[in-house]
Amino acid sequence: MKIKSTYISLFILTIAATLFLSFQNPSTEAHFSEIVKVALRDAGNKLLIANSDSTSLILPIEKIDSNKYRITFESQLSIIPDSLVAIVNTSLKAANLPRHYIVEVIRCKTNVVSYSFQIKGKKEQNIIPCIGRNLPTDCYTINILFTGNSSFFTTNKNYILTGIFILFFSLFGFLYGKRYTKNSRIDKNFPYTQIGHYKFYESQNKLIKDTLEIKLSTKECELIKFFSKHQNEIIKRDVLLKEIWEDNGVFVGRSLDTFISKLRKKFKDDASINIVNIHGVGYKLEVH
Repeated sequence: MKIKSTYISLFILTIAATLFLSFQNPSTEAHFSEIVKVALRDAGNKLLIANSDSTSLILPIEKIDSNKYRITFESQLSIIPDSLVAIVNTSLKAANLPRHYIVEVIRCKTNVVSYSFQIKGKKEQNIIPCIGRNLPTDCYTINILFTGNSSFFTTNKNYILTGIFILFFSLFGFLYGKRYTKNSRIDKNFPYTQIGHYKFYESQNKLIKDTLEIKLSTKECELIKFFSKHQNEIIKRDVLLKEIWEDNGVFVGRSLDTFISKLRKKFKDDASINIVNIHGVGYKLEVH
């Protein structure tokens, strides 16, 4: 239970530490607007170059709503839908911005949407109509609405989750290795009796098989101690009751049966060990 609690505590601390470090990144939500404006200016520049225009200006990028921005051009230009999709995608991706957005091309004179498309993050879900139907040269503004959460965590969730899992399994490996080392120290520092593939540490009240550690009650420990001295020998029931229970002034046959059942469960991971009931006589610890 203690080890389980330790794992849970360390896992929570790992997540907290990872998220804390993630949000220290300069591209957090506090700088989201500035990053968007840089990316959209880059997209606007690419659109002008596609129109062979390297001199006219891109006017200041406007933030017109919480997640909505506008690109305005000094000069007229033509819009090729497939080029617009590719340019916006490239600029936003380079800035590590959210992959869920809607783009609208609006004609300045009428304020009517002349073309629009929606990106949902997955190619099969994207809505990109009218590819190949070019918009004639005119005055246009372009609106970009981010429809997903623009937080750094959402944008980089795959990297963050990967970091969490790497840290968690690193901690798991550390604790597992530490526990294995602890068991190795026990082997060296305390005497034990070999029972099949188990090591019985009488002074520590425990059984160990590889990295598996099993705690024993006092009575379980006394029974195993007696059995270990008489492996593959028939031990009379009366002898066990006398040796294990007489000193306490209690003779309870059912208690012996209960403890024998418990011991069988503790040795269940080793097929070479079996506690056999010799009917009418007693028990035998068979070790092959």
